Amino acid sequence: MEDVLSIAAENLRITEVIEREGRRLGEFIRRRVDDQADAEDILQDVFYELIEAYRRMIPIEQVGAWLYRVARNRIIDRFRKKRPEGEAGLEELLPSREAGPEATYARSVLEEEIEAALDELPAEQREVFVAHEFEGRSFKQLSEETGVSINTLLARKHYAVLYLRKRLREISL
Repeated sequence: MEDVLSIAAENLRITEVIEREGRRLGEFIRRRVDDQADAEDILQDVFYELIEAYRRMIPIEQVGAWLYRVARNRIIDRFRKKRPEGEAGLEELLPSREAGPEATYARSVLEEEIEAALDELPAEQREVFVAHEFEGRSFKQLSEETGVSINTLLARKHYAVLYLRKRLREISL
């Protein structure tokens, strides 16, 4: 009986989170993904990850922030799959997940450092960098969406790249 109550309480918590965060999270994803079906798939993937995390009893301190991080990662994964051949992305620069425990550790450290470095950027630079590099959006598209000139967007990305290069050179594994 205790197991049934525990499962019911867990299902109620998950339902509450989905109801509370679902609409905003869906809008967040749709603003970054042009294809409506892809956006819905990503949203479902994020909620599936949430259910799996609860099922495996993985502690999540800030559920809202966790959901957005998972969504951003799924968006990035989707755009990586659509990246033109010959164009190297971040995935190709990081150690492979299959290269053993040391590579997995190095990859996790690098991912954390990249995320921290991105968080340190001014919002305008971070938004342009993430939209162009991770989401695959063109400067023309960003300019049309934001009303900011292409040259200004290019400059913002340039300063972001300079900062990230300097900041990430300091990493020692």
